Amino acid sequence: QGIIIHESAKNEEKKVDYIVTLGARLYGRTPSESLMERLNTTLDYVEKYKDTKIIVCGGQGLDEDIPEAEAMESFLINRGIDKKRIIKEESSTSTFENLKNSKEIIERLDDKGDIEIGIVTSDYHLYRSKLIAKRLGFKVIGLPAKTPTISIPKSYLREYFAIIKSIILDRV
Repeated sequence: QGIIIHESAKNEEKKVDYIVTLGARLYGRTPSESLMERLNTTLDYVEKYKDTKIIVCGGQGLDEDIPEAEAMESFLINRGIDKKRIIKEESSTSTFENLKNSKEIIERLDDKGDIEIGIVTSDYHLYRSKLIAKRLGFKVIGLPAKTPTISIPKSYLREYFAIIKSIILDRV
């Protein structure tokens, strides 16, 4: 738990080539509070770094009307971000898939070597996300989004077990 808490407090903001914003639950078409925090963190970053491209990640859950990436793209466009900066990754169902699919997209679009990404996700989720990204070969920084207070105990406990699972199962 200490590693999760330590990583969640770090904000490594600097200019990167791509921001990868990980999805979270939608209620129909409406972003959950967790997803709104991630989107606001993304928005704050991309307003400062105007040439950074954005990959929004997330497929469509059973109780969601659209893919998470579509809702995320709409949010950013409605707040003035140029659609040309946004790349949707709409097929993933896990953190590993989010990052693996993002890597494939970046490799297709960008032949520049030494790509650096910033991952935007909930603070408790940053350690595992960065661990997976590094395994996939990314140079990565983390940009933590605030976890809604009501979700903190459940999220941190669940993440502890998810890290163990990821260490064992999420292989490149």
